[in-house]
Amino acid sequence: MYTLIGDLVGSRRLADRPGVQRRLSSVLDEVNAVVPAVQSLEPTVGDEYQGGFDSLAKACLAGLLVRLAMIEHVDVRCGLGVGEVTVHDPSRRPLLQDGPGWWAAREALEKLATPARSGARTWYVGPDAWVQPFLLTRDALVDRFSDRGRRMLRLALLGQTQQQIAALEGISASAVSQQFARGIAAVRDAHAMLAENDPEET
Repeated sequence: MYTLIGDLVGSRRLADRPGVQRRLSSVLDEVNAVVPAVQSLEPTVGDEYQGGFDSLAKACLAGLLVRLAMIEHVDVRCGLGVGEVTVHDPSRRPLLQDGPGWWAAREALEKLATPARSGARTWYVGPDAWVQPFLLTRDALVDRFSDRGRRMLRLALLGQTQQQIAALEGISASAVSQQFARGIAAVRDAHAMLAENDPEET
């Protein structure tokens, strides 16, 4: 299983921490509705959340969708891993579980907490070495987008057309096209290509 552990960056300094926690729960529900999961995304302890997926493409997409929906309130970082997962108590929420899949995701999240990686937002621990350069480049592009650009990217990843996005944002189609040319289309298309070439686990 491809595992995901995320947390809120600098959450202890938030003025309205309970409000942000409620927003996170709502966002996780929204992402669960559009990205099929083996284990649905759910809050865990502190300011963390986790979920599991049957493909790396879904795990990468879910992590980005959470970040895009939260970033106007607080940034998030996400550790991704892969491996076997053992659920000890399926009736407990969050699930009582462990295994190499979760250890890998935890290792990835801990890498993001080191000074050398403090500016990164997504890390992957697993056999597919090419994934990390993709994630670093993707997140660097997202960092350069305005709040509106990030909203447009989220809508594009959810399948909205440029015309639909223009209507939702109340701007011209030309303005949307310019934003897409500055990197939104590249991120959207990269995720589509990842999904096309990343078979699900069997």
